[in-house]
Amino acid sequence: MRLNFLHLALALVLVWLSCVLPATAVRATGAEPAKDVQADPAPCVAASAAADDDRIIEACGALIDNEKAAKPDRIKALMARAQALDHKQMIDRAIADYDTVLGLDPALADAYNARGELWRRKGDRPKAIMDFGAALKLDRDHAAAKTNYKSLALELERLGALKAVAGKPSFDCRKVRRAVEKAICANPELADLDREISVSSTRAIHEAQDSRQARELQRKQDQFIARRNAEFGKAGYDLKQAMLERLRQINGVDGY
Repeated sequence: MRLNFLHLALALVLVWLSCVLPATAVRATGAEPAKDVQADPAPCVAASAAADDDRIIEACGALIDNEKAAKPDRIKALMARAQALDHKQMIDRAIADYDTVLGLDPALADAYNARGELWRRKGDRPKAIMDFGAALKLDRDHAAAKTNYKSLALELERLGALKAVAGKPSFDCRKVRRAVEKAICANPELADLDREISVSSTRAIHEAQDSRQARELQRKQDQFIARRNAEFGKAGYDLKQAMLERLRQINGVDGY
């Protein structure tokens, strides 16, 4: 009986030691459970400070792809890489980075404005104006977004006006008699050229430095019209080429 009691006591001691000793050993060696160490943003920050696009794309790309990168660091890295990609004319990839940024934080006016500028360069004006507008909704004092929105709105307005007169010359086709004017009315490309020549000539005359220069500009325009009317239909006369040359002459005069 006594022997059984001793065996039971020994078993209890062994169980106790198996529970206590590992924890004691951990405290004795100073070992602690491993902490979740976040990714180091320093290389990306250094590359950005050096304004080295290739280094930014590499270093910030590594941070972006690191699952342990903190959200604010990932956003900064994405913004930096998007700018570097923009500098290298990788517009689609830059737009993709701004998409990711706005997915992480949709309240960043700078990201909307920057993406809008890229959309505009790609020729997608509707997306550009939407991004500039979104930036202004977030920050109505955002200077760059204000400028971009205003200039693009004016551009869209001008394009709308041009669309309304596309294929129409500077004169009323219902009243023309000359063969050259009928030819211009029948050809949308020539009609657009005629209108551009007329508008540019009028602008140049209005912006003349003095009345003498204005009269000289008007004389040259009258000479062009007179020669056009007289030469059209003759061998060797190219109406389109003559009109293009006249437009280049005017643009050289008025600086446009």
